[in-house]
Amino acid sequence: MELDAGGRAVRLSSPDKVYFPEKGYTKRDVAEYFLAVGPGITRALRDRPTTLQRFVDGVEGEFFYQKRAPKNLPEWIPTARIAFPSGRLADEICPTEPAAVIWAANLGTLTFHPWPVRGGDTDHPDELRIDLDPQPGTDYADAVRAAHELRSVLDDHGLRGWPKTSGGRGIHVFVPIEAHWTFTEVRRATIAAGRELERRMPDRVTTAWWKEERGERIFVDYNQTARDRTIASAYSVRPRPHAPVSAPLRWEEIDDAEPRDFDIRTMPARYAEAGDVHADMDEHAFRLDQLLELADRDEKERGLGDMPYPPEYPKMPGEPKRVQPSRARHDEDGDV
Repeated sequence: MELDAGGRAVRLSSPDKVYFPEKGYTKRDVAEYFLAVGPGITRALRDRPTTLQRFVDGVEGEFFYQKRAPKNLPEWIPTARIAFPSGRLADEICPTEPAAVIWAANLGTLTFHPWPVRGGDTDHPDELRIDLDPQPGTDYADAVRAAHELRSVLDDHGLRGWPKTSGGRGIHVFVPIEAHWTFTEVRRATIAAGRELERRMPDRVTTAWWKEERGERIFVDYNQTARDRTIASAYSVRPRPHAPVSAPLRWEEIDDAEPRDFDIRTMPARYAEAGDVHADMDEHAFRLDQLLELADRDEKERGLGDMPYPPEYPKMPGEPKRVQPSRARHDEDGDV
């Protein structure tokens, strides 16, 4: 069948293929959902190099991440060249219209993972993204409490964030920034914000990279701002049985929101009524000077420098040992 996506006809093969067996939702249901929120998800992806998380056999099948643009990419979908931490290069798609989203949905894409950069400058992020990740023993309500205090941290440093559900129990907060700083500097600013939040809520929030140190607290996943690490876009469908979506919220909504209530059936009605509640994000671009000054103070006055990178990254300048504390103690005791 063909779908009209913003005036462009896009072919949808096997539209009756079931993607969510528990609910009976099909590929067509997913595509029609993306059409219903088309302007919103296009705003979230516009001009951004985007990795596609593809589920060609539905959520109960295998999935993979499509980082490089497929060979059959239509000429009307632009690409941008990005550099991985290893130094390898790849051309990723940069959606600019709803038709690109539907084209990707036809490939089995449920979740879109845009880089925090635009295609015109892939080395300088224009979004600072903070992932508040509930650890075992915590839930969405704990993430909400952390998000409110994070809002205060951002406000104290001249910034404003836009919250959304992760599609699970967590909360993502996106801050539009000037495309002036490198990935390393943006990550440093995120670490500073996370540490300040941790100081304000020591029993509820942690920046500890190693799981054995986190406890029952909300983890500020600062490494989501490292190069090539991405966060699911607003309006992306998440691969869970009930087909939840990552739902943009207003700050006054996060307390009463129930993440499970936002799915491919309910979000179109919300969107029709409220529109894209993050539509004004692109009208802003904040500076990171105050957070970077905080990072400098943390290092000079508190001895808090860099933190570990993910295991697949090359060793970075100033990075501490990339070994979990219990293993380090074990090695120091001479037991191995």
